Amino acid sequence: MTFPWVKHYDPGVPVEIKPVSGNLPQLLLQAAQKSPQSPALAFLGRTLTYGVLAEQTARLAQALLNLGVAPGERVALLFPNCPQLVMAYHAALRLGAVVVPLNPLLSPKELNYQLTDSGARHLAVLDHLLPKVEKTRAKANLAQVIVTGLADYLPWPGNWLYPLKARRQGLASGFKPGPGLLAWRDLLKSQPLAAHPLPESRDVAVLLYTGGTTGVPKAAALTHGNLLANVAQISAWLHQVRYGEERLVAVLPFSHSFGLTACLNWPISQGATIIVLPRFEIQMFFKAVKKHRPTMLPGVPTLFVALINHPEISRYDLTSLWACISGSAPLPLEVRDRFESLTNCRILEGYGLTEAGPVTHINPIEGRRPPGSIGLPLPGTAVRIMDQETGVMDVPPGEVGELVLKGPQVMQGYWQKGEETDLALREGWLYTGDLARMEEDGYFYIVERKKDMIISGGYNIYPREVEEVLYQHPGVKEAVALGWPDAYRGEVVKVVIVPQDGAPMTAEDIQAFCQSQLAIYKVPKIVEFRRELPKSQVGKVLRRALREEGTGPGVAGKP
Repeated sequence: MTFPWVKHYDPGVPVEIKPVSGNLPQLLLQAAQKSPQSPALAFLGRTLTYGVLAEQTARLAQALLNLGVAPGERVALLFPNCPQLVMAYHAALRLGAVVVPLNPLLSPKELNYQLTDSGARHLAVLDHLLPKVEKTRAKANLAQVIVTGLADYLPWPGNWLYPLKARRQGLASGFKPGPGLLAWRDLLKSQPLAAHPLPESRDVAVLLYTGGTTGVPKAAALTHGNLLANVAQISAWLHQVRYGEERLVAVLPFSHSFGLTACLNWPISQGATIIVLPRFEIQMFFKAVKKHRPTMLPGVPTLFVALINHPEISRYDLTSLWACISGSAPLPLEVRDRFESLTNCRILEGYGLTEAGPVTHINPIEGRRPPGSIGLPLPGTAVRIMDQETGVMDVPPGEVGELVLKGPQVMQGYWQKGEETDLALREGWLYTGDLARMEEDGYFYIVERKKDMIISGGYNIYPREVEEVLYQHPGVKEAVALGWPDAYRGEVVKVVIVPQDGAPMTAEDIQAFCQSQLAIYKVPKIVEFRRELPKSQVGKVLRRALREEGTGPGVAGKP
C-alpha cells in the first residue's frame, strides 16, 4: 500500500501547503440541506434531526445577534457534551464570533483566568455549573450569561425527574433570570437568523486552551480554515466512510481539541449520527452501544483500558464497530491487542496536538500497522525530525529528535502571547516538544515528550518503554512512569500502578518483572500503588500532578 500524499521534508524541495476555503457553519447548513430528517444528535433517549438542529441553532444565532454579539467577539461555552453546546458553538460561529470552549472541571480561579485572558463577555453555561460562574462573574466582566439545563433536551419523564435527581446529587438545578442572566428557552423564541455574512476561512474560529498541566494555559487560535483542513484530511484518510450511515460515540469532551474535531466537526461533515454522552460512565456507555449500535469510537487509552477490564464486557455486542481511533496519549500494545480480540474492531492509533487542530498522524485503516507507531502524516502535512539540542538540523531515519511539522491545520499562534508563539512557530514550522523518530518506511513513533524524558545517571529513559513492560504484567490495570529526584543519579524511575481488582502484588514483584525485560538503569527504583490515577478531562494521566503530590497511599520500594 502506498500513500502518495505523505510528505517528509526535503530541504531542497519547497513544501506545498494548500489552505482550505470555507467555514465551519457550512458543515451544519449543508448537512441540514442534504438530509434534514436524518438523526444528528442522540442524547440520553432523545434524538434531534439535522433539520431541527439547524433550525434551533438559527434561532439562537438571531438571539445572540440581538444581544450584540459581533464578528470577532469571544463567546465562551461551559458545558459537558450536550445538544446545547453544539447549538451554541454553531450559532456563535455563524455570526463570525470566536468560540472559547471551557472545561467543566475548571476551578473558579482557572475559569476566571481563561475568561479574562480570552476577553469573553458572553457565556453559555449549564445550570449546575452556574454557582462556579457566579464566583467569577464580576471579576471576568461578563456582560451576558445564558443558562440552560440538561432537562431542556431530555425526553419525558427524564426532563421531569432530572431536577429531583440533580438535587439528590447536590447539583444546582434551575435558576432565576435577572440582569445579565438569561434563560436559554427564552432565546429560542427568536425568529431564525435570516441573511448574515458567513465568516472567512482565515478568521479565527476557536480559542482552545492548552498547557494547563505544565504551566499557565495558552489559547491556540485556530481558524475556520485550520479546522476545516483537519476535517478534510481525516475524510481523505477514512475513505471507507458512508455518508449519512455512520454512528459515532461522542464520549470525548467537545471542549477538548480531540473531541471537537473527531466527535463534532468531522461527523457533522459526514452527516453522521453523533451519540452524545455527557461523561464516560460505563453503564451509560453500554446502554448507548446496545441501543444505537455505533460504528465508530474515538477514545483515549484509559477508555479502552476501562472497557477491556470490565467484568461484563463479553455480554455486550461491539461488533457493529468498524473503526476505533485512539489518541491523546500512547496506547499500550497489550491494551490494543486485548480490545481488538474482544471486539474484532481495529484501533487506529494516531497523534496530534491542540496547536494542529489536532490530528497530524494516524495509522491506516487497512494493511500494515507497525507496533507502537502513530502511523503516517495526514494528507498535506510535512514532517521533520530535528536535533534536540539546536532544533535546526534534520536527523536521519531511525534517530530520535523533536517532531516538527507544517500543514494547513496548524494554528495561527497563541492568543495574545507573541513570545510563546515565536518559540512554537518558526518559519511556519510547529515545534511540538515531542521526541520521535521516523523509520525508513515512513512510519513515525513518538518516544516521549521532551520534558517527560527521565535522565538517570546520564542515561536517557523514555517513560513509555517502561510503561509498555508494566502493561504486560497480568496484575497491572493502569501504570505510569515518571522521573523522581535522586541525590546520586539526578533522577530515578518511579512507577505508579493501579492493580487489577484483587491482584496481590508488591514493589519487589514489579521490580523483578521489569528486570527480566529492561536494562538495570530503567528498572523502577520506586513503586507506588494507588486506587486511581489523576486524569485530565479527556482521560489523560496527569504526570505533573503525580510529581507534585509526592508519595500517596501505597507501598514504595527502596531506591
